[in-house]
Amino acid sequence: MSTDAPDFARRIREHAGRPPPRRFYEAVSVTDAPGGFGIALDRRPVRTPAKAPLIVPTRTLAEALAEEWAAQGEHIVPASMVLTKLANTAIDRVAGREQPVATDIVAYAGCDLLCYRADAPERLAARQAAAWDPLLTWAARRLGSHFVCVTGLVHHPQPAGAVKTLAGALENQGPFRLTALHTITTLTGSAVLALGLLEGAISTDAAWSAAHVDDDWQIEQWGSDAEAQARRAARRHEFDCAVRLLALVNG
Repeated sequence: MSTDAPDFARRIREHAGRPPPRRFYEAVSVTDAPGGFGIALDRRPVRTPAKAPLIVPTRTLAEALAEEWAAQGEHIVPASMVLTKLANTAIDRVAGREQPVATDIVAYAGCDLLCYRADAPERLAARQAAAWDPLLTWAARRLGSHFVCVTGLVHHPQPAGAVKTLAGALENQGPFRLTALHTITTLTGSAVLALGLLEGAISTDAAWSAAHVDDDWQIEQWGSDAEAQARRAARRHEFDCAVRLLALVNG
């Protein structure tokens, strides 16, 4: 190997050891911008990591982003700015690629969490049914076709009609909603849960609980540790922010 090759491991260690950047601004404001609303730091407009203007479609969303920036202390902690991260993703990575993102969400429906059931123990199977069957019943009415539930992990294709109607429900949602829906889907393993949240068929807490029936069962049987609890708390915060993004995009 050439001695000129970059030492990526060293760079990662150096980056991990760096303190977060210092806050460099005093005032945070919401501004009118072409096509929506922007954020200004000391009257300078914020840009995304790809240097695009950070412009969002509603004032309520812009105000929520401004709150994240204003809440930063001596240092800027990106992990505490999940809504800003989601907005950046919508602008830099989803806008102009809406169809592939929607297709990725629909792909989850083909192996949706809610459709794969335990055959034992009976108490776990009963919990899955109690948490998942009502939403699948709603989805059958909404999509005009039932999803097929199976026991075990062997893949079973879903009815084409249900999948096609789900894909249609994602059309024209725009980059911000699609970003939220994709985040929810990947965090829960369920496109049906994401659609239910989009259309108000299930509450935020109920959706999170439904996505973690199996995990909660395992915790009851074997316990949990601090590291796993911290990971789950971080995922819950991201989930809550994605659901909030859906509401804020609607103004």
